[in-house]
Amino acid sequence: MDRTILHCDMNGFYASVELLALPQYRDVPMAVCGSPDNRHGIILAKNEHAKKYGVVTAETVWQARKKCPQLVLVPPHHKLYKEYSLKINEIYLRFTDMVEPFSIDESWLDVTGSLKLFGTGKEIGDRIRETVQEELGLTLSVGVSFNKVFAKMGSDYKKPNATTVITRDNYRQILWPLPVGELFFVGSATEEKLNQMGIRTIGQLAQSQPQVLTAVFGKHGQQMYEYANGLEDSPVARYTDQEEIKSVGNGITFRRNLEGEKDVAVAVTALSDRVATRLRSHGLKCGGVKVDIKDPMFQTISRQKQLDRPTNTAAELREAAMELIRRSWKVSDPIRLITLTGINLREENEAVQLSLFDTVDERREKNEKMERTVDSIRRRFGGGAITYGGLMGNDIGIDIEEEKQK
Repeated sequence: MDRTILHCDMNGFYASVELLALPQYRDVPMAVCGSPDNRHGIILAKNEHAKKYGVVTAETVWQARKKCPQLVLVPPHHKLYKEYSLKINEIYLRFTDMVEPFSIDESWLDVTGSLKLFGTGKEIGDRIRETVQEELGLTLSVGVSFNKVFAKMGSDYKKPNATTVITRDNYRQILWPLPVGELFFVGSATEEKLNQMGIRTIGQLAQSQPQVLTAVFGKHGQQMYEYANGLEDSPVARYTDQEEIKSVGNGITFRRNLEGEKDVAVAVTALSDRVATRLRSHGLKCGGVKVDIKDPMFQTISRQKQLDRPTNTAAELREAAMELIRRSWKVSDPIRLITLTGINLREENEAVQLSLFDTVDERREKNEKMERTVDSIRRRFGGGAITYGGLMGNDIGIDIEEEKQK
């Protein structure tokens, strides 16, 4: 028996959440974007009115405003989006425990075992849409099919606020005429190469020789062939079995290029604080640190080192990161972006070899206690309630108040 898989995709998620608090923008073109002053002037989401002007996600603000001069821009509130994402998935869990988030606003559901309770896949999809709209004031599109790929393509097929059913009987009529770039995991470069081979539709791809596709694209060629022919059969994971965190990192593209060790130290202090806070929130420590540096010409280097003992304190992360940077980068050279990542993660209560020097362990224990106190103050009074003095009044784009949204 075929499975019944749903793919639920929120409509203009960031913009829709913002409109709950800003109803005055509901009937005008509106988009959520990062700050142009921080070189993050990218459209993150748009409402339906902006979409009609051709505004698209991931284009720059100036491109969007060329299409729509009256476009209203609002800043993102990522913490709020995460809260709504949890609420949405909690609604999905009323119908099945087989819920696999794909991103903050998309999830797959396997409702095969729920059909006797709630009706057909389409009926469940419609009921989920109604529930989310009634309880949260948001809309979504649902794809219903016998595998994850076709369910995903079903949710993309008709928007906004619709349910599309793709079956073994109709997928050739619905999906095969579409441009090959519409197939899940076919990017623009792959689409261009397929077009050069004379393959312009999903149907043409499905009827190609898999050996030829594999010869040109490797394993991805076989995967595309299977996707186009409805042969994908990966399972939907349980909500409680979400993928283990492999690393915790944070990066900043600076308002201006960093120049000199003082600038670098300010940036690394902020990054170390953010990464350490997230490690502690997950109950983790890292056994290594990785630093990525990008210069104004977009050339990037990546360096990493193992720590003598796992940590989740900003003080130790900062020390390790600065050591890496001094060793591998001429700090007088300009820097556009730094990313700091804690790697080789482990549970924070996992036993480790103690230092031979008591003073080292005492200092580490003191740092960790102090930083956990900072965590509790921030939880109570907001992310910007307490911070490092060196970050105050900086001009490189580290916004202290922005921490309240993280």
